[in-house]
Amino acid sequence: MKLLIKNIKSLVQILPDNGYPVAGEDMKTITHLDDAWLAIEEDLITGYGSMSDWEGISDWTNLQVVDAEGKFVFPSWCDSHTHLVFAGSREGEFVDRINGLSYEDIAARGGGILNSSKRLQEASEEELTESALKRLEEITSQGTGAVEIKSGYGLSLESELKMLRVIKKLKTRSPLTIKATFLGAHAVPPTYKNKKADYIDLLIHEMMPAIRDENLAEYCDVFCENNYFTPQETVQILEAGKLHGMTPKVHAEQLSNYGGVLAGVKCGAISVDHLEYVGDAEIKALLHSATMPTVLPGAAFFLSLPHPPARRMIDAGLPLALASDFNPGSSPSGNMNLMIAIACIQYKMTPEEAIHAATINSAYAMGLSKSHGSITIGKKANVFITKAIPSLGFIPYAFGSNLIETIILNGKIQEPK
Repeated sequence: MKLLIKNIKSLVQILPDNGYPVAGEDMKTITHLDDAWLAIEEDLITGYGSMSDWEGISDWTNLQVVDAEGKFVFPSWCDSHTHLVFAGSREGEFVDRINGLSYEDIAARGGGILNSSKRLQEASEEELTESALKRLEEITSQGTGAVEIKSGYGLSLESELKMLRVIKKLKTRSPLTIKATFLGAHAVPPTYKNKKADYIDLLIHEMMPAIRDENLAEYCDVFCENNYFTPQETVQILEAGKLHGMTPKVHAEQLSNYGGVLAGVKCGAISVDHLEYVGDAEIKALLHSATMPTVLPGAAFFLSLPHPPARRMIDAGLPLALASDFNPGSSPSGNMNLMIAIACIQYKMTPEEAIHAATINSAYAMGLSKSHGSITIGKKANVFITKAIPSLGFIPYAFGSNLIETIILNGKIQEPK
């Protein structure tokens, strides 16, 4: 199958084939080609150029042609942090927060992660698969082409494996590129209250070998936070995960400056995520690492948390990734266009910086920067075509509008569902 997109107003995020993230000052500039064409064969990008070269190209036969006059073409968004396999919503807790309860207050009375855990344990594998497929269809329509999905609402051997098996099924039933993360260390289940060491032993000696044997997860994550897991426990769990073939990630510095970033860097984490309370020590450590700092605008917005110091991290020379944190309790949206808008409006990132953060840098944060996240010959043909828009900055500017018209995944135009 060959596909040609012609008369593109602007082909955005053209990068060399090196898989490197974009950092610091370089994030302010984005490479684009105006009045362009893009060629796709099977599931790969095979060429692009200026429409002024049109007459010099001879082999245009047997093509499906899309005319994108007045429209932009982007690489699909990469969402490197979600929890989108879950059972049921948590709008009651949303109302509780409006009435003055904090995230910690809600968790202390059995809400939060433990609420989702109880519901998930009661749901069947098929119910979880079907509900997650609907969410995947939703984020596909919003421009996402690759997504990471975490376990972490199971909190038992049986239920964590159930979640990860669901994610494995989703990989076969969705056109999206999907990565799986084991997040058994999301919270300590009530049955292990005052026995956290026993729960960590269960994670390491029972859950991890079972996950390895079924090849269920590429990554291992830990919620490093007061009343959850300490930095020392985080290192212990992540180092064990590495022995079972899982690359580390960390939920870090979301509710306090607690040491999650430093623990992640120590373990060689591919990303550290949230970062509302990152300070100078964390920025310095990240500058000397290969770890991708990742901010989750939906969670900070929904929970009314302090803004992560995105501007300070970029100005210090760091790369930065954006992800949605799509989950029922703290970010019930996987709309990456909204995440880009929040990053621009609240964090003072430029549209160019936010697009780097939602494409090549977020691809890096899920181990996909060699195949996703840019317009590059040989990369996966996951792109989208906007409606007719005046400029790149119009996407975060018109934050309430659906500006995406055509979705192409694996070289195929996706029909609306």
